[in-house]
Amino acid sequence: MDIRKTDFVKKKRRLKMIFAAVGVAVLVSLLGIVATLDPAVPKVERASLWLDSVKRGEMLREVRGPGLLVPKEIRWIAVETPARVERILLKPGAAVQADSVIIELSNPELADAQLAAQSELTAAEAELAAQRMTLESQLLDQKAKFADLESQYELARLQTEAESELAAQGITSKIQYRRNQVASEQLRLRLGIENERVAKFAQTMQAQLSAQRARMEQLRSTATLRARQLEGLKVRAGIVGVLQQVPVEEGQQVAAGTNLARVARPDVLMAELRIPETQVKDVRVGQAVSVDTRNGVVSGRVIRIDPAVQSGTVLVDVDLTGDLPSGARPDLSVDGTIHIERLTNVLYVGRPAYGQPESQQQLFKVDPATGTAKRVPVRLGRASVNLIEIREGLQSGDQIILSDTSQWDKYDRIRIE
Repeated sequence: MDIRKTDFVKKKRRLKMIFAAVGVAVLVSLLGIVATLDPAVPKVERASLWLDSVKRGEMLREVRGPGLLVPKEIRWIAVETPARVERILLKPGAAVQADSVIIELSNPELADAQLAAQSELTAAEAELAAQRMTLESQLLDQKAKFADLESQYELARLQTEAESELAAQGITSKIQYRRNQVASEQLRLRLGIENERVAKFAQTMQAQLSAQRARMEQLRSTATLRARQLEGLKVRAGIVGVLQQVPVEEGQQVAAGTNLARVARPDVLMAELRIPETQVKDVRVGQAVSVDTRNGVVSGRVIRIDPAVQSGTVLVDVDLTGDLPSGARPDLSVDGTIHIERLTNVLYVGRPAYGQPESQQQLFKVDPATGTAKRVPVRLGRASVNLIEIREGLQSGDQIILSDTSQWDKYDRIRIE
């Protein structure tokens, strides 16, 4: 006889459902617990990190940039007239005096023009001398005529004075006396006219001679210019120094105004620094500068800031006030540090990677007790080359990681070993 198992099957199915429900509940609980756990804390070797401690005190703000030593006195020598380069007598690097001839040029037309100008000047000088002699002779004739008329007037005056007494006594007729008196008066008037004519002729003579002298001076200036241009075909250094460049070749035809050579004084140098445009806003004329020549540090001061930006940098000229070390020469690469200001009683630390002034940044603060570093928000202030001011988020003595931590951006903590 068969036994029915309906109750047993129902009980077995009920147990399976209970176990399944318990299993799901346990799984959900485990997932919830796992979800609340932090990710695994990465481990980092201390030797691979750049650490620094926050300090309080005086902070020197500086900006730094590369540059070159350049001559303070540079002279470019240009040609005044079109010419042809005949010979290059000196090569770059040669020491020159002020009268050292660097290049010899040629211009046949200029030589002809100089001869013509000199000939015109000589002719004008001869013409002036001849004109002066002619005018002086005419002036002497005028003076002689004036002297003759003056003597005639004086005789007539004396005769009139003598006849006045005779006419009063009735010895000489009054008509004769009156006639002589009129003649004397006429001579007096003519004498005044001749005197004025002599004065006017002297003024006219001076005006004519002045005009001729002006023309002669113009010709002399032209002759002097032609002579200087002809002498300029021998290109001289002009200053004591070193020949740096000769950008022409023998046989080359050059136009007026072409630069033929550059001469500089190698013993008087200045520094040209290239400061990033983001840092130059605090640079001012007169600020102190330290220039590292890699053979010594030379002090200086800012004397000029270029208003233009080139390739993301601004050119800053520095006058070197200290003594240059041996081996300093033009075009020597240097590094310059400009001292902006001194901040007193501020919190500061070494400048972290990607740390920008006046910004908010997340930095890892090291806990020396546990050996872990936790990310904290920090507000940064004014910056220098290697230092930056701490406005909020850190205290004096706190140790932070300055090196690049971008590879741990998804972690809030790291363990330092």
